[in-house]
Amino acid sequence: MAGLQLGGHRRVPPNTRFQRTRLGAPRLKNTMIEILPLTTLDPADLRRVASGYSSDYKYLVTHTDSESHAAIDLQLIALQEPYLKAYNHYDDETLQRYDQALGQEYSFGAYDGGLLAGLVLAEPHQWNRSVWVWEFHVAGAYRRRGLGKRLMECVVEKTQRAGLRIIVCETQSTNATAIQIYRRLGFRIEGIDISYYSNQDYPDGEVAVFMKRRLP
Repeated sequence: MAGLQLGGHRRVPPNTRFQRTRLGAPRLKNTMIEILPLTTLDPADLRRVASGYSSDYKYLVTHTDSESHAAIDLQLIALQEPYLKAYNHYDDETLQRYDQALGQEYSFGAYDGGLLAGLVLAEPHQWNRSVWVWEFHVAGAYRRRGLGKRLMECVVEKTQRAGLRIIVCETQSTNATAIQIYRRLGFRIEGIDISYYSNQDYPDGEVAVFMKRRLP
């Protein structure tokens, strides 16, 4: 079914499945990948596993606000050119905060021998019984092998054992693939922040999307 035109963008039919653009990443033979608690994190490993993303889709965000009505709407559209994002937020302050989060024991790594192939870095917030995921990545050569699901289920199990109620992830309107992956892992969109990163996020920049998985 052909996509409809909306404001110069091509709307995407329901149930469209996306694939990450894998920039020359080789397919690997099946090997035994271990999921282990992540207790230390080399910044070089973080930058290698979490280098960025490419997306052929985005969510177009519209915001209206008046005395009688306020709404934020997301519409999935296809892009004429892929959106390329390189992560560059791993400064000393962020790395120090991540080191502190590791001590909370809610973080896990996927290891191929001694090589870090994926990670989820999270920490609990006791005041509202939530767990926030700060980083969730699988290296390009290891994607589409179920490692993301295995990593997230470790966080789910840890969260449930601790008696906490919800897991929160943050991504961007430009990262449609991540949003779809989170949906498959049981998350739903529950929040949009149009000025989370800067005062220029909306309407043409990256808008923060918060997704949550409520636990029984």
